[in-house]
Amino acid sequence: MADLRNFAKWDPGVLTVTQVAGDGAGLGSSFDVAVKSVGGGTVLRYETLEYDEPGNLLVEARNSKFTSIDRITVVAKDEGSIITYAAELLLNGCLSPLNPLLGLVFNRIGDRAAAGLRRVLA
Repeated sequence: MADLRNFAKWDPGVLTVTQVAGDGAGLGSSFDVAVKSVGGGTVLRYETLEYDEPGNLLVEARNSKFTSIDRITVVAKDEGSIITYAAELLLNGCLSPLNPLLGLVFNRIGDRAAAGLRRVLA
């Protein structure tokens, strides 16, 4: 989960992921994540802010249009794991008044990503 290059395997909204700093997961790692958006695609550069293996990851991305903050936690349970993925996507600048509308769209995107993650991990 901490190696963002895997995002494209389960999130249908992710087009490509390229690691631009670091080697795999960990503090100091950065990834350019190209995602589908209105009018084509956009690239978000995610930087790893927290990484406590195996169960905690905090990444943040900013570009001129968006800020994305994602926290992933993994907790062992019985013979499996409980994964919590909390993500916040915000519009920047003069577009920020549209954040409530973005939230509605982002929830649908998140539902599709969660279904993809369940499929890949099953």
